[in-house]
Amino acid sequence: MIQFHVEGMSCNHCVGAITRAVQAVDPAARISADVSTQAVRVESGADTQALRHAIEEAGYPVKSMA
Repeated sequence: MIQFHVEGMSCNHCVGAITRAVQAVDPAARISADVSTQAVRVESGADTQALRHAIEEAGYPVKSMA
């Protein structure tokens, strides 16, 4: 599992946009997000940097990865 801290993720719309971005890289990815902590967890076999790039391209800066 990969965990990202995503700045600016503040609502369900944001979660949907991030989910679509990640699933564009890996359609089978499983995503869970916690808006209150801005944590996004991804279960995927895709490259971590590719997932990070997709989230950032969707307009959500990834501050750090855990």
